[in-house]
Amino acid sequence: MSQKYDAIIIGGGHNGLINAAYLARAGKKVLVLERRYLLGGATVTEEIYPGFKYSVFSYVVSILRPEIIRDLSLPKHGLTILPLESTLTPLPNGDYLYRDGDHFRTLRDIARHSPRDAGAYDDYSREMFFMAKAVKYMLGIIPSDPTSLNPKDLMGLAGLGKHLRSLGEEKLYTLTKLMTMSAADFLEQWFESDPLKATLSASGIIGTYLGPRSPGTAYVLLHHYMGEIDGAFRAWGFQKGGTGAIVDAIAGAAREFGVEIRTDAGVTEVIVKNGRATGVVMENGDEIQADIVVSSLDPKRTFLDLVDQKYVPDDLLTAIRNFKIRGSSAKINMALDAAPDVACMPGYGPHLRGAISISPSLDYIERAYDDAKYGDFSRRPYIDMIIPSMIDPDMAPPGKHVMSCFVQYAPYKLREGTWDEKREALGDAVVNTLSEYIPNLKDIILHRQVVTPLDTERLTGLTEGNIFQGELSLSQLFFLRPVPGYAKYRTPIKNYYQCGSGTHPGGGITGAPGRLAALEILKDRS
Repeated sequence: MSQKYDAIIIGGGHNGLINAAYLARAGKKVLVLERRYLLGGATVTEEIYPGFKYSVFSYVVSILRPEIIRDLSLPKHGLTILPLESTLTPLPNGDYLYRDGDHFRTLRDIARHSPRDAGAYDDYSREMFFMAKAVKYMLGIIPSDPTSLNPKDLMGLAGLGKHLRSLGEEKLYTLTKLMTMSAADFLEQWFESDPLKATLSASGIIGTYLGPRSPGTAYVLLHHYMGEIDGAFRAWGFQKGGTGAIVDAIAGAAREFGVEIRTDAGVTEVIVKNGRATGVVMENGDEIQADIVVSSLDPKRTFLDLVDQKYVPDDLLTAIRNFKIRGSSAKINMALDAAPDVACMPGYGPHLRGAISISPSLDYIERAYDDAKYGDFSRRPYIDMIIPSMIDPDMAPPGKHVMSCFVQYAPYKLREGTWDEKREALGDAVVNTLSEYIPNLKDIILHRQVVTPLDTERLTGLTEGNIFQGELSLSQLFFLRPVPGYAKYRTPIKNYYQCGSGTHPGGGITGAPGRLAALEILKDRS
């Protein structure tokens, strides 16, 4: 006789596991099904080259919600965030911009490029702190539908309105600018030096198919800035053991609450009977029954692949097909025989324990985007690079290192050729660009892994390799995420829910979609 569960979660990424943990914590019998041999989705650590551990896809953490850390006792299960305190921006002329945990040293270095910018930096940081606090409220609430007359929606809108009014007129204007402007235009209101504007603007393009001068990227900048105020983690950090260890900690908490987790367990279909989900069909043909089914996959897979489309209204099908989910980024992971030697700051130093950003100017990043607009990967890309083994020596053998490079732009859809044909050419473009700033790089590479958007899609199931399961544009946020009318984690199929990053409040290792979806499910089941 087949076993029946209270809930089946499709996908063992961090949101799926967090959703499962909260449901099990409330006494539900929960099963998580993950297609791959390991948990995590895009939040994984793998030993691709002997002795070297790669955070293959996502590689830093900053916005994991503090209430999740607390509710699931994640430090007890191994959550250990190591600080990533500095950002070095090397410049083509041999100079650099360096910002780190020493505030006054940071201001002195900014002042070398622009005394005016050094004077504005604290005011900018303070303003972004308050804006992040303002938006943080929205990350923790269920998005109310402004078109609904439901009393709960009206109360939610009243609460949001009260929150926005509390910001005051000036800060509300600033928030409106952040929600609508380009990162470049917003930053140019504050600063004049190109390296500072470019490096800050880079947070506004991560995971988007937009350039720094594209409207809407200012919000993405704010979305990434929010990690600087969440609980004890006031800056970007690196999980000891790589990002896969974050998922290990969440899975450990889930199992302690009684969650059953299966890997190598792909789901092909959600079973629907009389308009309600009753279980799933596995790749091997087995059927597993459950009272509710939760998809942590992206909206296109949730609505277009897992269920028979006859159960999905035509207007929803059209909206999901039009949901922007364009992949635009790649990862290059390298095993190194020695430490990289950065020309502008030769030798060992704390700069190697932080991020190195290839973002010398706004024009440089915009030109990288120009390539992508016409279907090519960037010949001189924006690169955000860290050396995890400098922060956590266990990531590589003694004296050796791993290097992790996030790359924009690498469009999923190429104008000519295929990613299988162009993969290594992208890797060459990244290595050649980095070699202009790290002269010894080509001599110390032992192994190189190039992960294109197509590879991300194949390995993790993320449509088009989009790391946020959908772009963080104004038309796809809050009550519009993923589409109007379905932003509260429910679907038109009774007992079928969604909890991935394609739902509110969006991507990054926040865990918020998984938690908020679980709270809504528990309301329905109470």
